Amino acid sequence: MSYQLDAGVCLQLHTATPNDEELFGSPHTLQILSLKKVGSKQNEATPNSPADRYRVVLSDGTHFLQAMLATQLNDMVSEKHIQRFTVISLERMSCNYVQEKRLLILMTLRVLGQEDVKIGDPISLDPAPGSAAPTPAPAPGKPEKAEKAAQPTSSTSAQPAASRTAAKTNWHPIEGLSPYQNNWTIKARVTQKSDLKNYSTQRGEGKLFNVTLMDETGEIRATAFNQVAETLYPKLEEGKVYYVSKGKVNLAKKKFSNVMNDYEINLERNTEVEECLETTNLPMIKYSFVSLQELQELSKDSTCDVIGILKEYSDVSEITSKATSRQLKKRELTLVDRSEYSVRLTLWGNQAEGFTPDEQNPVIAFKGVRVGDFNGRSLGMIATSTMTQNPDIPESHSLRGWYDSSGNNASFQSHTGTGSFSGGAGGGFTRSEVKPLLEMKLEANRIPESEEKPVYFSTKATIMHIRGENIAYAACEVCNKKVVEEGGSWRCEKCDKTWPKPVYRYIMTFAVSDPTGQLWFQGFNEVGEVIFDKKADEVVEIKERDDGQYNHILYKSCFKTYNFLLRAKRDSYNDNSRIRYGVSRILPLDYKEECEALLTLMETPWGQKDFTADFDSMTLG
Repeated sequence: MSYQLDAGVCLQLHTATPNDEELFGSPHTLQILSLKKVGSKQNEATPNSPADRYRVVLSDGTHFLQAMLATQLNDMVSEKHIQRFTVISLERMSCNYVQEKRLLILMTLRVLGQEDVKIGDPISLDPAPGSAAPTPAPAPGKPEKAEKAAQPTSSTSAQPAASRTAAKTNWHPIEGLSPYQNNWTIKARVTQKSDLKNYSTQRGEGKLFNVTLMDETGEIRATAFNQVAETLYPKLEEGKVYYVSKGKVNLAKKKFSNVMNDYEINLERNTEVEECLETTNLPMIKYSFVSLQELQELSKDSTCDVIGILKEYSDVSEITSKATSRQLKKRELTLVDRSEYSVRLTLWGNQAEGFTPDEQNPVIAFKGVRVGDFNGRSLGMIATSTMTQNPDIPESHSLRGWYDSSGNNASFQSHTGTGSFSGGAGGGFTRSEVKPLLEMKLEANRIPESEEKPVYFSTKATIMHIRGENIAYAACEVCNKKVVEEGGSWRCEKCDKTWPKPVYRYIMTFAVSDPTGQLWFQGFNEVGEVIFDKKADEVVEIKERDDGQYNHILYKSCFKTYNFLLRAKRDSYNDNSRIRYGVSRILPLDYKEECEALLTLMETPWGQKDFTADFDSMTLG
């Protein structure tokens, strides 16, 4: 199939100014003649890292010129949707001047097809090396003084009127910032703003706050300290757009930020911040949502964006931080989505106290929440997280329609520790590290008595016996601590609340075995729900009503094999040192996965070994 390119478009783009919004927002049929990666060398081993950039040469059949590909389109390169001689419909782009050079950025495109050869015989429009960038044409009716002010300037001296005018026309894309540039201005929206916090270090005390700035090319985190923080904090507001210049660009400290950018901005005393009333084409916030079901694929302490229906929420409660011994306020939200999973999300501090739902079951979008492994999977707000109720985005409208039509009657599954998670010490069951019980016991016995940290093991074993005397305990429905019966009601000392009845939670001890030996394991509520396939309330009710049926449940739950992740730790009981094996994860066997693991084992040197000689020696012996 032959394609008709839009002849003359490259010439229009070559002479366009950043204000030609109609030209940059209209579709154009062009051909890619070349595609070259220009990212930094240290990132070459990591495809599509935030620093990866691609330069493209575009042709309209008559002329060709160079442009840059926006980083959100990098996947189209790695997946080979666009390559040399690909014909595209360029639907949106932007134009900026960087260090007196024109920078065209492709923002949105659609692939029309793939050609084998170049269409036409185009010639170059790009200026020769060393030549100046074309001067943007002045707007009609503007005086000559304004025309001069609109031209880019390489001077770093203070020229208030001229520099401000230039900043309003020739701003720099966020994705193009780097520590090697000093004279830049960005036009960006504040999508997140932290509280003004006090900090204390060996050097002294101070204040800081941070904001997330976003334009159509990407986002970046900016931080201000001490006097600068006090000056800029009331000036920067969430949702508003600003021109920001004269900040220092540094490598990002990923430990403190979940923003997808290799760099961050340090706002300094000479930093200029000016509100912009022109907000065209600047997004309010960008999300990359994962479903609640997909949380089981994410590692502990990673961050993600989620959107869900608020099913229920708790009152504000207080806990004592183990690290700082301070009282912390928290509130638990239960979210559901159309994957028919539910998850608990924790709000902290002022967010917990100030939370009020807009309606009975609002749609809430969260950006940058942290993944935890409590009860299988949980979520928590952190300093850089944002929460928006009923956002005006397609995902929100779709979720609202689903819930109102059928979702409010759906049954939702929680993450109860049955998934196979990975990451970190104790992060998940690891098949390559599975140990038989005897080997595991020998290693655990070598744990020093002074060692306080647990040691994690992965193993496969069969349940042989379950102690049925104390299978569960009466718990508080808020904090899960043990409650005490007082005059027909149940009181939680920790929460200082009284309940008409308790919620029972499993606390189990059971024996397991494999061909090498036997051990006793301990497990809590999530483990019991997997083993019995029933809630603890139901099992306790059966136990109190019918001993025969209860014993039958215990018997049916035995002689089943599971994969376990264990937490082995030495403790003392009656002045005797012993090893306790607590179950952190329990996974029912996936027989397809087990067979694939055996087939993989057969391909190893052990699986290819000839055991005939060993068998003969054992027989003759």
